Amino acid sequence: MIADILIVHAGQLVCVTASADEAPKRGPALGELHIIDDGAVAMREGRIVWVGRTDQVHHHVELAHGSNEIDAKGSVVTPGMVDAHTHPVFATTREMEFAMRAAGKSYQQIAAEGGGIANSVAKTRAANEDSLFANARAVADRMLALGTTTADAKSGYGLSLDAELKMLRVIRRINETHAIEWVPTALPAHEIPVEFKGKVDDYVKIVANEILPAIASAGLAEFNDVFFETGVFNKAQTVEIQSRARELGFGLKFHVDELSDVGGAAVAAEMGAVSADHLVFISPEGVRALAHSKTVAVMLPGTAYFLDLPRRPPVRSMIEAGVAVGLATDCNPGSNMTESMTIAMNQACVLYKMSPAEALSAGTHNAACAVRRSGRVGSLAVGRQADLVIWNARDYRELAYHYGVNLARTVFKKGRRAAGQF
Repeated sequence: MIADILIVHAGQLVCVTASADEAPKRGPALGELHIIDDGAVAMREGRIVWVGRTDQVHHHVELAHGSNEIDAKGSVVTPGMVDAHTHPVFATTREMEFAMRAAGKSYQQIAAEGGGIANSVAKTRAANEDSLFANARAVADRMLALGTTTADAKSGYGLSLDAELKMLRVIRRINETHAIEWVPTALPAHEIPVEFKGKVDDYVKIVANEILPAIASAGLAEFNDVFFETGVFNKAQTVEIQSRARELGFGLKFHVDELSDVGGAAVAAEMGAVSADHLVFISPEGVRALAHSKTVAVMLPGTAYFLDLPRRPPVRSMIEAGVAVGLATDCNPGSNMTESMTIAMNQACVLYKMSPAEALSAGTHNAACAVRRSGRVGSLAVGRQADLVIWNARDYRELAYHYGVNLARTVFKKGRRAAGQF
């Protein structure tokens, strides 16, 4: 077969999965990686066409004239990272709130003083689309440079028809002009708009009957998300919004059980959600519900760290129970301003006692399952999209261990160099 890019001599070629299985990894399988020593991977027209050992590659692959053979020089090669939960479109950052938290104020106190999501909403509503796009492009640049090739990208700082559409158009523009792939998720039920305080049911009707139909008509989002939490949207309101979203053809995602146990994990599982995210206060009943569902539990250790939450989710118990666990940064301007999936891996290992192998599986294959991309990205196999990273590391465990620096040497998206050096 002919290849237009060939990577050889990878010290560890970490394929993550050994087969074309598109289901998420559960239980002990989450910590099992398919690793090829002195590995090689061949790409053609944006797809992987061969994977194996370097000493076998030239028996199977011929490099097209003028194409590139890249010596990975003992480096680690993995799939591109998949960030399953981000809020990358916003008008401004919120470093002043970070300083307020450092001085002792809680997230709730800051929100009561006009900070929090309401702060981002006010500024995002006032911003024009081009300025939002410029900021979002900078986020996309950083994601890609750090090894993330696919990410869930949520709206949710608009909370009105026009502003939510504006945010989702920015996400579409990123996909049209940037190498990264952002999976668009509508989040008009991210918070109660200030103008609807005390009239939450009225806003729920607007979301269900005006905002979501307009987003669906414009084809601007694949998923719909709701913040199901005490003080935000209750169970009845969440079910009403998500039932309407499902009628309109959206896949379902949930922010649940982040600040209290509202039984959100079980509701997400019952409604067939593709993912339930946060889950800091998940109950044993919620764990059992997720374990018997296809819903991926997307863990966001950076948010718990950034907000210094006093509780940690029972991730080890979740893995042992058979829950499909994914990983994400929750990149956003208020509660975790980072685009680095390797830092999320480090936090998952330190805070949740996941192994480096589990964290890598959760941030690639299982995260791809959480955005319905497991047949395309998140593992290295013949036929998959050629999204991969050559890392300046000799052992995959360094990705979680050596934190606070960018170890990505070269990032490929659809078989083309998207960041870094050959």
